[in-house]
Amino acid sequence: MLTYIVKRLLEMIPMLIGITLISFIVVNLAPGNPAQFLSSMNPKISETAYQKFINMYQLDKPVLERYWIWLKKLSRLDFGNSFASDQKPVLTKIAERLPVTLYLNLVSMILVIIISIPIGVLSAVYRNSLFDKITTVIVYIGFAIPTFWLAILCAYYFGVIKGWLPISGLTSYEFEDFSTLEKIYDVIWHSILPVGISVFGGIAGLSRFIKSSMMDAINEDYITAAYARGLGKNTVIFKHALRNALLPVITILGLSIPGLIGGSVIFESVFSIPGMGQLFYQAVMMRDYPVIMGILVIGSFLTLLGNLIADISYAIADPRIRYGKKK
Repeated sequence: MLTYIVKRLLEMIPMLIGITLISFIVVNLAPGNPAQFLSSMNPKISETAYQKFINMYQLDKPVLERYWIWLKKLSRLDFGNSFASDQKPVLTKIAERLPVTLYLNLVSMILVIIISIPIGVLSAVYRNSLFDKITTVIVYIGFAIPTFWLAILCAYYFGVIKGWLPISGLTSYEFEDFSTLEKIYDVIWHSILPVGISVFGGIAGLSRFIKSSMMDAINEDYITAAYARGLGKNTVIFKHALRNALLPVITILGLSIPGLIGGSVIFESVFSIPGMGQLFYQAVMMRDYPVIMGILVIGSFLTLLGNLIADISYAIADPRIRYGKKK
């Protein structure tokens, strides 16, 4: 297993370089550049200042040459400075936003898993029952409704019309004056809408996937043999069928790791939450190349890492799977 892990980690290096190369080229192919954005925001900017900005960030050089310069900095874990007016280091800006996004997505993922597994299992065991039909309708609604549209509708109804829930930010203006318990309550209260919408969309996909996997597992011969040996229904379903049905789900959960960083663009933009998703959106609008590439590199690395974690989890969940051993 250790040999397999080391081999996969080494294979990630050329893959990561290839991903960053394609991303860098695509980002730079977008119309406009940071200097044009700067001049559009300040029409009185002089031609000298405009050219100085171009020369400072070497925007007049060919794309591949700029990528090579950027890659050499990346090898030293130097993501550069933001093109924004604050000119903060990219890693500093990411570190400021990262805890918020991790909090929102970790809570959402945990709730999705806790809710989806029972729904998927019960829908498969009691197929075509009233419970299965009701959850199927709800899931189809979750699939059909665009997430950004649902977020706007919920913000308008629950926040503007009813005034029940906050629709902006993750804390109140008086947050610093609150006690510890009041701060915890305030963060949870502001998280209800973004987390709730994220969970609703996540349940729609994962619960159906678990149901499909459970139905395949239930129809296998070893399940019939387990019943023939006199094992109880709960033992057969939750110890034998569910364990094998969760193997494909592990892949989905592994690939969900990148979403912990960049999966909140919609929620953070709609609800004005200062996280990584909002930072990425603002960077794209401003053509802030260093910030864009910094977030893309982290997301790409997490995607590759998620695949590796999924493969290792396979071996843990199913002892028949082994890596790095000769047959």
